[in-house]
Amino acid sequence: MTTETKRFTYTGPAMVSTGEATAILPTETTPPIRIFGTESIRETFDVLCMQQAINSRTAPGVTDLVLNPDAHCGYGAPVGCVMVSPTHIYPGPVGVDIKCSMSLLQLDLPAEAIEDRKTRRALISAICQRTPTGAGRGQRSVPQSRHVNRTLGQQLVVEGASRDVCKALGIPTDWAFRCEDSFHVGHDDSPKSLESRLDELLGRRDMTNFSEKMQQLGSYGGGNHFGECEVVAVGQSDRARDTAKAFGLIDGNVAFLSHCGSRGFGHNLATGQFNSLQTKFVRWGIPLPAGDRQLVYAPLGTDEANDYLDDMALGANFATVNHLLINSLVLEAFREVIPGAQGNLVYFISHNIARKEIVDNRSAWVHRKGATRAMPAGHHSLAETPFAKTGHPILLPGNPRDGSAVMVADDGAAASCFSVNHGAGRVLGRRHAKRVLDQTTVDAELDAGDILSNCRKYPIDEAPAAYKDFNEVLRSVKTAGLASEVARLKARFVIKDASKADD
Repeated sequence: MTTETKRFTYTGPAMVSTGEATAILPTETTPPIRIFGTESIRETFDVLCMQQAINSRTAPGVTDLVLNPDAHCGYGAPVGCVMVSPTHIYPGPVGVDIKCSMSLLQLDLPAEAIEDRKTRRALISAICQRTPTGAGRGQRSVPQSRHVNRTLGQQLVVEGASRDVCKALGIPTDWAFRCEDSFHVGHDDSPKSLESRLDELLGRRDMTNFSEKMQQLGSYGGGNHFGECEVVAVGQSDRARDTAKAFGLIDGNVAFLSHCGSRGFGHNLATGQFNSLQTKFVRWGIPLPAGDRQLVYAPLGTDEANDYLDDMALGANFATVNHLLINSLVLEAFREVIPGAQGNLVYFISHNIARKEIVDNRSAWVHRKGATRAMPAGHHSLAETPFAKTGHPILLPGNPRDGSAVMVADDGAAASCFSVNHGAGRVLGRRHAKRVLDQTTVDAELDAGDILSNCRKYPIDEAPAAYKDFNEVLRSVKTAGLASEVARLKARFVIKDASKADD
């Protein structure tokens, strides 16, 4: 969510540089906000982003706040921030698209297999027949989707990517081991509270469309969500090659990158929580942090916090299965066009979630809003996973023109609460982009790169120029010692929605 910023004048303290790609932002009452980004990147931080960062850092119970290079104004808290609290839960730093995430599917096809434009057009058609785009579209709008009835919908939002759910949807069950979190539990660390909470929600007026929202499983939605066919270019260093092998990346082969979240179901849950908490703040006369209604919160252990944690988990489970199903459908589409094609999930990772982690030797909720987990090799949370010895894959979307990246965390990521940016980050609001960018130029850039799209005209508010310089964003991450590049992903075609945004 992006807000126009010209109405706001920032009058707070200035950033203080502490290195080539690091800085701090002081506040009057707390330790400073840590900032990661080169000087040119820090200049992209708009005035509302800065004020939101200070508002979030000084909010009740918050013990740490980090701004990543992609930071820009968001919903209460900036997009591109990490916010830590051992005592409170905040819906704003998760946002309205609960567990918006990235996933990457590696195929066994060489780049030459999709060089022909007719082949790529056939793949676009086959994928779009299975995975709809658009804010309101679901399975019924495409002929080869997976049908999800109400019973299966209730099961998957409680269980996430369980073995039974994966089998019911035709998802390879071993893909669950390639997820940051393949399932989420309720506030009491069990699925029982999710069952009870879902029963309660299904009796409410604002959830009478539950069955309809389950029909959106296996769809991208709109806005900045996309599916993108890539060619993998592994870095030349020994570490990059060894890490790519451990990740399952194949140099010179085709891959498919997806970006989406919890769709209408997650939006219903999030807006319901915002409305409920905002009403209670008014009723009880609780002062809002910096007077911002989007920074409502609930102290841990209260009924309000428990309800939010349960709702967030239900939405996150939907998002997880949504991604895995999309990847299964994409692989099915490739096999239709190129018989015998094989593929495996590289990783699935979120950038809109609150997770319970150990911070400074105590349990805390780490809210990542447009921020990605970045645990290096040997981190305790990766024990008994395929990535214990390397660190897990970090999937960073850039733009079709400049490509995307797969990175791996370095030990320096401890300084950023084991987090990095979730992509390039917007530099132009959607309305601003539509006013100042030229459609002909945007489309010509893609044509020059021989990058196809399902859109007659590429969405101008999603043009590369609407986002920050991706190479400079990546340089910020590397220079700050947070993560190293493993591979670049070069776009060959893009699937997006050209209508109303839903991010």
